[in-house]
Amino acid sequence: QVQLVESGGGLVQPGDSLRLSCAASGATFSGYTMAWFRQAPGKESEFVGGIRFIEGTSGFSDSVKGRFTISRDKTKFTVNLQMNSLKPEDTAVYYCAAGQNWLNRNAVRYEYWGQGTQVTVSS
Repeated sequence: QVQLVESGGGLVQPGDSLRLSCAASGATFSGYTMAWFRQAPGKESEFVGGIRFIEGTSGFSDSVKGRFTISRDKTKFTVNLQMNSLKPEDTAVYYCAAGQNWLNRNAVRYEYWGQGTQVTVSS
């Protein structure tokens, strides 16, 4: 049974950095993309970025490119989202997701989801 557990959310000020972690279990995740999505109140879910768990290839949305990075530890089965230069518009619940696809940006292509962690960027 695949489980994804996010951690690391919180309240930060504009310009600050924050790192989210996703602890994955229940599969080898070979052939999987591990992705981060976010959803702000009243808005649709948005692809933030993803990484191929084995190959390490990554991709990001234009809204975060250059500010966010993704890394993974294949031995610890963790995926991290490093968020720098945070903006108020980055405020959302962030979800870790796993899917058997190649860096797909559509949420329906992800079979497994974490419970989400709140990130609030405010002065």
